[in-house]
Amino acid sequence: DTPIVVRLKQGADGYWGATTAWFGQAPAPAASDEVDIVGHVSEGWDLSGAATIAPDYGIERFYLPEGEGMAIQNDMRVRPFGVRVAIAADGAAQIKALMDGDKMLFEEPLY
Repeated sequence: DTPIVVRLKQGADGYWGATTAWFGQAPAPAASDEVDIVGHVSEGWDLSGAATIAPDYGIERFYLPEGEGMAIQNDMRVRPFGVRVAIAADGAAQIKALMDGDKMLFEEPLY
């Protein structure tokens, strides 16, 4: 596993997107309108040229209450859904809510 830091910035559409990335650690802290998310890249990726990699941030799955997932899963094939993610100061991420546009479908309970 190789750690990767991806710097995110909010776009005009309200979604956050990657602006740059580094293996290891970021060379400087994120600006006030940016955030760094930390992930891992498994071995075996070809990092030459314009390669695309798929980091694992630990937020790739969201578990819904039993019996409620199939309708949403079917809708995901028709339109995009989003997640609300909290990112800690160290870059660790956790899904907080599943969104359908501006509508919150499910929110993670506080533990």
